[in-house]
Amino acid sequence: MLQLEGTKCSFLLCLGISIMVCSVIYLRARMPTEPQPQESLSCRPFSTKCKAFLPSTEEGEEWHHRDCQVESYILNRRLHCSNLTRDLHFITRPLSHEEENYPLAFILTVHKELELLMRLLRAIYAPQNVYCIHVDAKAPWKYREAVQRLVSCLPNTFLSSRSETVTYAGFSRLQADVNCMKDLARSKVAWKKVVNLCGQDFPVKSNLELVRYMQSKEWRDRNMTPGVKQPVVMRHRTQLQHKEITGSHVAQKGRGFKKGPPPHSLQVYFGTAYYALTRDFVDFVLKSPEAHDLLEWSKDTFSPDEHYWVTLNHIKEAPGSHIDGGWSGEIRAIKWRDQEGTAHNGCKGRYVRDICIYGVEDLPWIINRNSMFANKFESSTFPEALDCLEQWHRDKVLRQATVPIEPSWLLATQGNSSSSSYFNNSAGV
Repeated sequence: MLQLEGTKCSFLLCLGISIMVCSVIYLRARMPTEPQPQESLSCRPFSTKCKAFLPSTEEGEEWHHRDCQVESYILNRRLHCSNLTRDLHFITRPLSHEEENYPLAFILTVHKELELLMRLLRAIYAPQNVYCIHVDAKAPWKYREAVQRLVSCLPNTFLSSRSETVTYAGFSRLQADVNCMKDLARSKVAWKKVVNLCGQDFPVKSNLELVRYMQSKEWRDRNMTPGVKQPVVMRHRTQLQHKEITGSHVAQKGRGFKKGPPPHSLQVYFGTAYYALTRDFVDFVLKSPEAHDLLEWSKDTFSPDEHYWVTLNHIKEAPGSHIDGGWSGEIRAIKWRDQEGTAHNGCKGRYVRDICIYGVEDLPWIINRNSMFANKFESSTFPEALDCLEQWHRDKVLRQATVPIEPSWLLATQGNSSSSSYFNNSAGV
């Protein structure tokens, strides 16, 4: 009997241990695995057309992208924030005291192309800055969720608290910027100037160059809103009432629907929708009766973002106003179709709405212009153009750094060599 009891105890003990082992194996199998960096073999080499924009290599060697399948990486629900900045090569420390002491704010309005957004954000990202991203309300939920996942891993980056259904040339586009401005005004980051971007922009100047440009004698205390008094051919935009067909287009209400004069007897100006504005001017935009009334008056105009900022910047009492600015301010490098043969030598990619989608052959023109940003890029049609400019830009950023360069900040590897060999080569230049 005692032997039987002993056998039963041994069996139960073995059974218990087996259950515990199986439970551990099952739980480990169910636990999310740590996403691995998207590296090496699956990464395409750069186009041969990029050679002029990349650091020189040994004969037979090629530069290869380090990050591939970026979109699938961000879409991974089990993504660990602790790995994201490393695996996607975000710069995680201020690269100079000069930049650290002059934080910038950025507004990004986006609705598609997750990878393009990530690459733009990575290029302009610095931990001392602050970033507000407005995701179009009509963007797919999966896209918005992925952007939220991305920004949740970056402490100085956030989604706009209110989303608009943005319509091309509609008031909703202007409202999206204003929404982000309200959020940025509440930010604890003591940013000096705010710049607005769209998802198809890419920087030409480094963050250090942006800081120096905005602190230059011409722009230190001024807003940058290139534009002139509204030309006669543009007056229909603000003299006739328009209606926004939500998410589709903007149309005139009819010839009989004329608008009244602008509030406060303001002179209407016409210019770019893109700007660099001082923090005091943003406070003026959000609080002054002139700005509030002009915003209300602009609701039924065509493309109001092309008159709103530049008109306010011509109010003498506005902080940082630039009454005689004209078209000065190198905000964007853009190739307009009607300027072909005068301002540029033609689009080497393709025109969409009379704006050039850049190809690789457009890069020398972009780089020589040395504007703050270039517009527009598409990853689906001309991916090589963005690949080349992105690597050229990151190489410049790292060469200007005054702190030790971390290997994870590198975007490309050379042939079969390790990333540290490129780090060593670059850091010493």
